Amino acid sequence: MDQPEMNYDHELLERVNPVFNTAKMTLYQLSSAGDENARIISEQLGLTFENTQDSSEGLASAEESVMNCILLETRYRTMGRLAEKSGCPTVIDLPCGYTPRAIEFAKKGIPFVGMDLPAVISETEPVIRQHLTEEQQEFVRFEGVDATNYSSLEKAFDPIRGEVCITTEGLLMYFTDSEADMLCENIAKILELHGGCWIMADPEVTLHYIAAAWAFFGDRFMEVLTRSGHRASEKSDVDVHSNSLVIDPKGNVKKNMQNAMLFLSKYGLKVERMVLSDHAPELKSLDKADQAQKEAVLQAMKNIAYWKVTSTGNMLDASDTKAENFETKARISGERLLLEFHGRLDTLSAPNLLSFFEKTAQENELREVEIDCRSLDYISSAGLRVLLIMKKKCEKGVTLSGANSLVLEILDQTGFMEFFRIS
Repeated sequence: MDQPEMNYDHELLERVNPVFNTAKMTLYQLSSAGDENARIISEQLGLTFENTQDSSEGLASAEESVMNCILLETRYRTMGRLAEKSGCPTVIDLPCGYTPRAIEFAKKGIPFVGMDLPAVISETEPVIRQHLTEEQQEFVRFEGVDATNYSSLEKAFDPIRGEVCITTEGLLMYFTDSEADMLCENIAKILELHGGCWIMADPEVTLHYIAAAWAFFGDRFMEVLTRSGHRASEKSDVDVHSNSLVIDPKGNVKKNMQNAMLFLSKYGLKVERMVLSDHAPELKSLDKADQAQKEAVLQAMKNIAYWKVTSTGNMLDASDTKAENFETKARISGERLLLEFHGRLDTLSAPNLLSFFEKTAQENELREVEIDCRSLDYISSAGLRVLLIMKKKCEKGVTLSGANSLVLEILDQTGFMEFFRIS
């Protein structure tokens, strides 16, 4: 069945979430770097230097524009190459923005799913599809998602079979720590279900920018960085480089990098650093730099890496909890036990759940339990007693999220509501 056509008030969407404007800025920079598909899409969207690069800080200088083109093309080309080499049958671009990667992958016969804000998808999908044959279009799908909302991601990933390569470039720098938390938890779930990897340029993006700015501007690099930071913040209406996953160049960089890796490990994710100089393809935009700048940029690539993130495989076998009309999905994330309940937790299913929990608590250091109750139809007093045992065992208690009105009513009537955190 055809989906109903969605009409977006882009002025209103820009005010609600202006960060997608940076995607247009990125597309224009890629066009300036010599990408023909980006040029065509940029022209169709009516983008100009003035409406994508300007701010209260003024227009970017010619040298800044060259540097930005080099950084953008490096990120775009390298990420595409790494995704293609990942061996995963499907590539997920999150966020896909307005870039022409869908065109490139479709022409190579590589299944590609572009995921971004609905406002972006509504603009970019029709333009992209104009440049694909009917056969090539079969390899491309677009999905409007909120990366911090698991239900929207789950729905978008549901039709995909086999391992996935998720690419992220330029997203995390606009996230708060709480948003980065949600994103990591969501991607951890996706990777555990599908397998594959998450490749991102974001953690060392600031380090890369500083190295490039020094190569171009020497002692003036801080002035340029400050101006560029204000420009990016103004375009997105949020602060940039403000969460634990984007490495802060101030202080001990090595320690900050370790902390970022620890941040990911909380969600059962491990990191492999892929040094940029080992993977970056030939770049057209480097021809715009002078020889000294070119050599300095290439040298900097030896110290910068993109991160390949994979799951440590912390999904638990909860098959023993299965009973008539009840099923549990479970995984460990640090010291948290994450559960999803499906069906009825009653006298028949409660004993198996208790047995599973006690075995898991014996084998793992658990401090809290979080339970997704969206698919929980009913809970009896026997089920509530199991949850109470979990609470007594875990010092941070039990959180129940997404419970339906019947389950909430049962919690309220039995007096159990006060024992759990409800979200």
